[in-house]
Amino acid sequence: MTEWLLEPFRYSFMQTGLAAAALVGITCATIGAYVVLRRMAFIGDALSHTVLPGLVVAYLNSWNLFWGAIAAGLLTALGIGWVSRRGAVREDTAIGVFFTAMFALGILLMSQAGSFRDLSHMLFGNILGVRPSDLWLTAGIAAGVLLTLALLHKELELSSYDPTYAEVIGLRADRMRFVLLIVLAFTVVTCIQVVGVILTSALLVTPAAAAALLTNRLPRMMLIAALIAVGSALVGLYASYYANVASGAAIVLTCTACFGLAWLAHSLRTRSVR
Repeated sequence: MTEWLLEPFRYSFMQTGLAAAALVGITCATIGAYVVLRRMAFIGDALSHTVLPGLVVAYLNSWNLFWGAIAAGLLTALGIGWVSRRGAVREDTAIGVFFTAMFALGILLMSQAGSFRDLSHMLFGNILGVRPSDLWLTAGIAAGVLLTLALLHKELELSSYDPTYAEVIGLRADRMRFVLLIVLAFTVVTCIQVVGVILTSALLVTPAAAAALLTNRLPRMMLIAALIAVGSALVGLYASYYANVASGAAIVLTCTACFGLAWLAHSLRTRSVR
């Protein structure tokens, strides 16, 4: 049994993949709790796709793809926050407008590029092909994101649960929204470089959604979501090694299975209370 458990991680690429998945999972699950509380589940997918113009511009000019994606992600996050700041346009509407506009701009710019190989790698990721340099970059940004969330936890929690009360006591809910959107942009761009769009979107929403069914306390929700994300990454990597399936897809489906179990437990608990 021990041999079976340890065999996949004798390879350095599996060790690096697990470390990357754990970093991405913990970061996405933690910030994902705020995403679920604010009903912004669409934002992860939107930001993942709106980086496309930045990728294409960087690719056409032989610039670093990561910084091109960061620029596009930050522009999108600030644009969404600016348009929806006074409530005249709902946040989900602003997300939809920027998502489609930026993605269309990226497609338009892609028609000028001769090869999309580097872009497709950035968009779809390869968790088993993560390089040590990518891992260090992911670790650095993950540390920055988690530190920011820890320092602003009370403000973000209050503005997520009750933005009206937050405004009454003098807390700028709009400012907290901008901070969260900017941190989200850094998180999403860093994660899609390592694991791709689909896995990033799944890790951002599904573990936090599952945890929300099991507890209504935010710190506990973050902890449960992080455990689900890291556990799903471990199961997905074992599946990719022994069953020869795509690791990203296996991780996403494991997260979904955890959500299904959480939903079932929540339903049974609700039924027993009645």
